[in-house]
Amino acid sequence: MISLEHPEMLFLVIPVLIVGFYLLRKTKTKLVEWRMLVAFLLVLALASPFTTVTQTISEEDPSLVLVQDQTSSMGVFPEEAGTELYKALVASTPTTLVQLTGDKTSLGDAVTQSAGSGNQIVLVSDGNSNAGKDLSEALEFAKETDTPVYFVQPELQANDLSVEMVGDKTVVVDNQNEFGIVVRQASNQSVSYFLEVFVDGQLSQSRDFILEGRNNSENPIPINQAFTTLGAHNLRVKITPQGEDLNEANNEFFKSVYVIPKPKLTLVTSEPDAPLGRILGNLYNVSAVSSYPGAAALEDSKVLVLDNQLMGSFSEAQMKEIKNYVSNGGGLFVLGGEEAYNYGNYLNSSLEEILPVLSKPSEYKGGRNIVLILDVSPSTAAHKTQGDILANAIYIIQNENLRDANAGVIAFGSEGYDVSGGFVFLGLAQNQEILKDKISRLTPDEKSETSLNEGLKTAKDMLAGSDGELDAIIISDGAIEDSYEPSLQAAKELQELGVNLYFIHIRSVAPSQTDKTRNYYAENLMRELGLENNYFHINTSERANIGFEPPKEPAEEGEEEEVELDAYPLLEYSPDHFITKNVNLTNSSITGYNDVTPKAGAERLVITVTGKPVLTTWRFGLGRVAAFTTDNGEGEGSRWATNLYNGSSARLISGTTNWAIGNPRAEEGAVLDGPDTWLGTPSDLALTMYDEGIPQLKLDGSPIDLALTGRNTYEASVNPETIGIHDLSGYPLAVNYQLEYRDVGLNEDIESLILATGGNIYTEKDARALLLKDARQNSERQSDEHVSLKVYVLLAALVLYLSEIIARRIKEMRKLKNAQVEVEAGA
Repeated sequence: MISLEHPEMLFLVIPVLIVGFYLLRKTKTKLVEWRMLVAFLLVLALASPFTTVTQTISEEDPSLVLVQDQTSSMGVFPEEAGTELYKALVASTPTTLVQLTGDKTSLGDAVTQSAGSGNQIVLVSDGNSNAGKDLSEALEFAKETDTPVYFVQPELQANDLSVEMVGDKTVVVDNQNEFGIVVRQASNQSVSYFLEVFVDGQLSQSRDFILEGRNNSENPIPINQAFTTLGAHNLRVKITPQGEDLNEANNEFFKSVYVIPKPKLTLVTSEPDAPLGRILGNLYNVSAVSSYPGAAALEDSKVLVLDNQLMGSFSEAQMKEIKNYVSNGGGLFVLGGEEAYNYGNYLNSSLEEILPVLSKPSEYKGGRNIVLILDVSPSTAAHKTQGDILANAIYIIQNENLRDANAGVIAFGSEGYDVSGGFVFLGLAQNQEILKDKISRLTPDEKSETSLNEGLKTAKDMLAGSDGELDAIIISDGAIEDSYEPSLQAAKELQELGVNLYFIHIRSVAPSQTDKTRNYYAENLMRELGLENNYFHINTSERANIGFEPPKEPAEEGEEEEVELDAYPLLEYSPDHFITKNVNLTNSSITGYNDVTPKAGAERLVITVTGKPVLTTWRFGLGRVAAFTTDNGEGEGSRWATNLYNGSSARLISGTTNWAIGNPRAEEGAVLDGPDTWLGTPSDLALTMYDEGIPQLKLDGSPIDLALTGRNTYEASVNPETIGIHDLSGYPLAVNYQLEYRDVGLNEDIESLILATGGNIYTEKDARALLLKDARQNSERQSDEHVSLKVYVLLAALVLYLSEIIARRIKEMRKLKNAQVEVEAGA
């Protein structure tokens, strides 16, 4: 394609035309036409025409930076891991050695410092980074700067186990609190260990456990503990492995606990003895009233709970008080029922202004089935497009317009195969994470070919019989020369099923992506299908933005089709939220609900299987608001949510209340907050003074310097030098083994991030054989260079001008010769 550097110069054509046509009218000779054409070419030369030429640049000796991790956590691997690899690389190509030592690993810093300067980075490490820049962010930066990162995994030679206890530090007196014990190991074998739990120095429980796999972080060992006295307490957990264990330091973990009085709540309800009232009464200091008590009663209350209240029971003055209460940091928890939300005249009311939902039926969404067809043939790895293919797939499943869609993932090389195991509902965050994990682990089969038709056939099998909007998205490097014809036929068969086809073509140097006339096969395929607008040709590191429109409504407005069920099973829509992360709703259901619509900016946490919101939250001013659109559970079979207040499901009520409370500590006296920490890692303390006076804080009896950071707020940083429980003027602080020893063994979570940079993953043996070859291949890059066409335009103008002069001179000479002949003849 030809472009112009100075297109504004083309305006000079106008005076050329004016003068040219004027002279043509005067002289009517071809000389003017010739001179006009020359002038046109000169104007075009002034506009500086150019074309863009893509060149492939490669380096025979790429510049490498080898980061050798020799920190303390690498003790489970050979002591000199990476040394032989460095010797092999430095003998063949320029290689810089960076060694990390000590009790902290800053892989993120090492990657960031070497990225973007023409280097390629080799990590010989366990992949666990615990200091400096976050490693995932650093790898993303490497990807953005076209810096391939290679991950060399040393061979494990010893096993090591670590233990950690997770849970809240601030807990309420007399309440059962659940803490989780996470055990990790470097190997992947079955390991037995003896677990002991101590509460305030006294043995509480002990038993044998078996760890299967790398860790139990998905299902930590639960420890339930209640504290009957206020103030500082502590927990200690110790494991004794039955087999090999390199370090003993990480077999013991301390956790500090600070116990506070029960927070005050105000419950407005006509049924104080309902399951809701009983749960809240057991956990909090509840003031139950039958009508709104006024602003004065809310001064010491952390949360206002409105249970099945009609809008007409509040005056506008009272609503203004509630609005101010929430805006200034109070919590609001509004439960539904037969006199609330759509049954309680909340629509367009002053109460609805505070709520995260509108009291009208949710609009229909869903009915979309989408299949991602991913190219995992060898060419994607050879031409560095594999990471972008997978990243574009993950980008699509995170599209907000697909939250109510079902997605399937298919990969193809020589054969097409189902990666996702059928369709997966994208409305659940855990489903998205599962798909992202499966996608990120896809790797090409070196013996396969690019048979797009096989992927399309598998997609047809998956979509056959599906209703609603049907979409199939091909993501490939476009190297489909050998399978073009059968792929075109398979695509036409999908079109006959009503499937919307899209093709995301990642730009690469793959030779089989174009025909003899340099036309792209992928573009030709979409053109033959009449889907030119659904073809996206993007560069590496770019993401295709497909404008997914919400599916069409199945019924006219006011005629929404309702699904009638005897019971509506519940789903965790956002399972990683504070409220839902420890809640199991597997067997939970309700028989009724208030039909509401979440507002923009609100977060749906729990929904029915039919997609109706049950728990929705948002922030209003400084306060937190939760809309729980089912009832208080009163009655056997006569109410909607009876079984939601029993067993583990009841945690949804306490979790929502705790979230609405925010900070459960009373705003009086001196309030200190400080997280437990690791040896060598400072803990940042925050002190708030609600009473007048000069704050004093001591660590194990020694004064601490405080810095005033705001009105009545102070900060300090402490870094105790010993492991155990420390005293901060009555507030406990636990210091554990160094963070370096928590994550043991290889970090498998970064593998997809490594591949996304264009790098690869090797054993140390494979790296010596393959890494330099891959680095040379990765040094090949495409460079778009501008080639000026000005000289050719000027040359054309010169040739035209000289041709006109020569032609005119020849004509004049012929006339002169003819005249001489006539003169001689007359003589």
